[in-house]
Amino acid sequence: MEAGFPRSCDIFCSVVDNYGDIGVSWRLARQLAHEHGVAVRLWVDDLASFARLCPEADTALARQICRGVEVLHWATGRAPVAVADLVIEAFACKLPQAYLEAMAARARKPVWINLEYLSAEDWVEGCHRLPSPHPALPLTKYFFFPGFTAKTGGLLLERDLLARRDAFQAKIIQEDSRTPALSRGEREFWRNLGVPQRIEGELRVSLFSYENEALAALLAAWEHGAQPLTCLVPEGRALPQVRQYFGEAGELDFSPTAAVGLKSDPRYARGNLRVHVLPFVEQEQYDLLLWACDINFVRGEDSCVRAQWAGKPFVWQIYPQHDGVHLAKLEALRVRYTRGLAPGTEAAVRDLWLAWNGGADIGAAWQRFVARRAELSSHGLHWAQRLAANNLALNLLDFSREVA
Repeated sequence: MEAGFPRSCDIFCSVVDNYGDIGVSWRLARQLAHEHGVAVRLWVDDLASFARLCPEADTALARQICRGVEVLHWATGRAPVAVADLVIEAFACKLPQAYLEAMAARARKPVWINLEYLSAEDWVEGCHRLPSPHPALPLTKYFFFPGFTAKTGGLLLERDLLARRDAFQAKIIQEDSRTPALSRGEREFWRNLGVPQRIEGELRVSLFSYENEALAALLAAWEHGAQPLTCLVPEGRALPQVRQYFGEAGELDFSPTAAVGLKSDPRYARGNLRVHVLPFVEQEQYDLLLWACDINFVRGEDSCVRAQWAGKPFVWQIYPQHDGVHLAKLEALRVRYTRGLAPGTEAAVRDLWLAWNGGADIGAAWQRFVARRAELSSHGLHWAQRLAANNLALNLLDFSREVA
């Protein structure tokens, strides 16, 4: 197949919850358009959720151009004038019947891919790229699994992301971590967020999570800990629990218009803990936050991957499932991520991840984890470099040329 294939791509995303599905779809759409010259249409059924990630989007428009990507409001049954060369249904969403029929009627059938959820489990390698013929139409769908090994589809990684990370972090590294002296870059970054500068010995942690029964105990461990700690909390599902911990009541407004700019507000303080609430920010700004913090608590799929690109120690909260199968997925990533670490460091990661996902005694687990921060920081950078060789967008394009 010619190197220019595919020339066009339709990505369908049905927003279920938590912005993870639309977050991944939006990243993929922009990367295909900006780095590979593909004409991308992103079909979204919930424009309000999309507007949280792309503030210039107009939720009243059924069709618009956002950052070089055509964004369409997905109305069930609607098919575009021309079917794309590459059709991606994100996370097993169901394509409209009219669109399927248009795909089948095309003389040169499009490449049809079901982009699956990310998992570090071993079985993913055996299911990656498997075909699934349509029961009634002359179409074949292929299952494409993101993952952490060469036998999977890899991870989304923009062409210059790691270089930008390194340049950013070089600006904020302190020459002597034992003193409160800060580089100009770090002072500017925190000033732009409305967050006070670091004090001597202070730890900075980002906290992006679902509701979590362990959160109050973790905040208490930070409040009563020996080390000053500033916690940055993006608006979201954990914020009501944070406010409750500090004794604040009242309704919260999470509408897109409620979060303007990047200023941190309000601030909570008790003991050695300071908490700053950040408005919901677009993806590029969230990357900067992950790069600037010492430790990152992340949730779901999208922020978990971005935390790994940051190269910093991170703690993952997997989306909980009632039958407990999420814990097997949690352990699968933990085992891959900690391979090669010293036994005590591997155990510290295991204990804190389990405590954060429903275990006990998170305070003690936190102390063991933070004591291993230097080793985890070095490990995180090497881990990100190993993962960078397997790029999801490039693999999707190569596969589409292979099977077209």
